[in-house]
Amino acid sequence: MKLFFHHKPLSSLLLLLLLLMFMLPLHCKCNGNSDSNQLSFPLVKRYRFKEEIVPAVIMFGDSIVDTGNNNNLETIFKVNYPPYGKDFYGGQPTGRFSNGKVPSDFIVEELGIKDVLQPYLDPNLGIEDLLTGVNFASGGGGYDPLTSELASVISLEEQIELFKEYMEKVKSMAGEDAANAILSKGLFVVATGSNDVTNTYFNNPLRRYHFNFDSYTDLMIRSASSFLQDLYNLGARRIGVFGVPPIGCLPSQRTLKGGTQRECAENYNELAELFNTKLSMEINSLSHNLPFARMAYVDGYYLPLDIIQNPTKYGFDVSNIGCCGTGTIEVAFLCKYTCTNVSEYVFWDSFHFTENAYRIIVRDFLNKNMNYLIK
Repeated sequence: MKLFFHHKPLSSLLLLLLLLMFMLPLHCKCNGNSDSNQLSFPLVKRYRFKEEIVPAVIMFGDSIVDTGNNNNLETIFKVNYPPYGKDFYGGQPTGRFSNGKVPSDFIVEELGIKDVLQPYLDPNLGIEDLLTGVNFASGGGGYDPLTSELASVISLEEQIELFKEYMEKVKSMAGEDAANAILSKGLFVVATGSNDVTNTYFNNPLRRYHFNFDSYTDLMIRSASSFLQDLYNLGARRIGVFGVPPIGCLPSQRTLKGGTQRECAENYNELAELFNTKLSMEINSLSHNLPFARMAYVDGYYLPLDIIQNPTKYGFDVSNIGCCGTGTIEVAFLCKYTCTNVSEYVFWDSFHFTENAYRIIVRDFLNKNMNYLIK
């Protein structure tokens, strides 16, 4: 089945925001080159996978985990150009929203499956790539259907349709047994929701007019629950779902909403925490009520918050600005130059973490959740 993605143009609000970004002073603390050092993280040990083999990882979500699905879409939410990917293999941009690897890659690496998780829309995928898992995530998306529509990216509903197409390919190439092994023993991961908070709710007056915090997070939860039940009905059994990070402490939100001192925007964090509380409860309910389901809520909030508030504890020096440009607002095509010492930074751009920060988050996820997910 061939899918075609038809979306409306970007909203005037998003375009206005981009114009405002250009108007900010771009005093560069930076240089055209940088070095990313491999750090040792004594506080977050590498996950040691001992017993049952996970044959594949299947990823859904947004730019936190997208590995290049947006490259061929007509959207500004793509980063297949320098300086993105400067510390990836060969220093080549691949569409990953960071300087190197993203959580999708670290999950398969830490589990010993393969080095990176390829995007499903990569035209060069081979049978081995398909059998060990692929990535359906699309940067700019979210739980609210309006989020993906405004960004002209692949919605969760469309990601599910692509997953169905993928499973048919696996069956035709490798047989029913291989497909069933992916469904029953594969690890399914979902990471999205940030854009719902930053772009669709707080930057959209109509959403704020029709929804308060409680009702909007209910809308997000209904979408998340429907998506997870769709995955379950298609055969997925081991599913980890990341909560939304502390959005108000991202460099971009500090700049836009944090006042002259660039403090964390607490109303953004309040909405994120409310959603995470409801998401955790919904996942617990689904896991108990769906036979043989193993669903886990994954903390995507408190560990990142601790890294931001106590960067030196994790081997970093800078956590209130990103590495590219001024570090205060730049993302995507606004990132022209980078810092010279990316290993000291928690954030790569004003919205996304560096690969070293992502590695810490992934190891924490695996250490705390895999024993439950693979029982």
